[in-house]
Parts: sequence; structure tokens; C-alpha cells
Amino acid sequence: MTWTKHEMAQEVLNLIPENSSINLGIGQPTIVSEVLPENHTYMIHSENGVLGVGQRPCESEVSPTLINAGKETISTIKGASFFDSSLSFGMIRGGHIDFCILGGMQVDTDGSLANWMIPGKKVTGMGGAMDLVNGAKEVIIMMGHESKDGVSKLVKTCDLPLTGHSVVNKVVTNKGVFKIDNGKFEIIKLAPGIKKEELKLFELYK
Repeated sequence: MTWTKHEMAQEVLNLIPENSSINLGIGQPTIVSEVLPENHTYMIHSENGVLGVGQRPCESEVSPTLINAGKETISTIKGASFFDSSLSFGMIRGGHIDFCILGGMQVDTDGSLANWMIPGKKVTGMGGAMDLVNGAKEVIIMMGHESKDGVSKLVKTCDLPLTGHSVVNKVVTNKGVFKIDNGKFEIIKLAPGIKKEELKLFELYK
């Protein structure tokens, strides 16, 4: 039995100590904002220029002028601040973001990440991912364990264009939580009913 996306988001949050600054990438990582506890002390950063992103707004609270980097509507917490893109990327490149949560297409045993394009398919752009994987103090990838075709996204070596080389610290999938360690995916936790031997390319795990 695999985890739902909200359960994955909770597993991501379990890896992050309170009082941390966190950047949430486009797509699945934004679900982390939906599992934030009330009165939390996390500081959520959005690369389009917001520090202090709150939980998903209900319909009556939606403002068309408050969005994240994926153009989704957001709420803000007390004390939130707004700034231009250059200052936002100064925070990222200056090493002021504690954790970055990104989606992925492939992660390999060296901790390299491919998450921005598949050759031959439409490319929307790198966005801030290349800056984030090199600027954040720790990078966590949140993604499905396998592609729609049933191919493992955790691989020996990425064969898609890289976002960053040896940049990933941990991976949370619908099947488990993993840490990159000496050329292997160290299993931190598996979803209920999932066994190591059932994972594709299970020889890559320890």
C-alpha cells in the first residue's frame, strides 16, 4: 500500500525541524503547505518573492494578487514579506534557505537530479531549480517512485538532462523515504506493506 500525496507531504515535513526556512517547488511539493500544523514556526519561501507563505486559502480568502511560483493562489502568515526576484534569488544563492523541496523525474545513487526536461518533449524551462539545488542547505525530492510506465525514478545513473550533480540529500516517494549514502539509497522508512525486495532495482538500496 503506497502513501497518498498528502501522506508523502507529511513525511517530508517530518524530516524538517521547526524554525527552518523552506522553499517549495512547483507541483507536488506545494502540497506540503496543506499539511502545515497551526501555529507552526516554519518560514515558507516562494521564489517569485514571498517569505511567509501560509496554508492553502479557502475560497473566501483567495486573492488574485497572492500567488506562488507555480501561479497557485496562496495565503500568508503574520509577518510575511514581499520582494523582487533579484532579492529572492539572492536569498537562494546566498545560502539562506535551509531546505528545498522539489519534484523529480530521476534521482540517482550519486544524488544527482533530473527534473526539468525530457528530450523531445515540450520544455517549460528550468525555473529556479538549478539555483535551489546548489543554494539550499538541504535538498529533498518529493515524487512518485515510478513513472506512469512503471519505470523506477530511482536509478543507478540519470539518463535525462541533469538539474544538478550530487545535490540531493533525501527522497520521499509514495513507497518510502530514502537517503543518499555512499552510492546507495539508504532506506529510512517504507510505506506500510512495501518490502525492499519488491522495489525495482532493489540492489541499489540498503
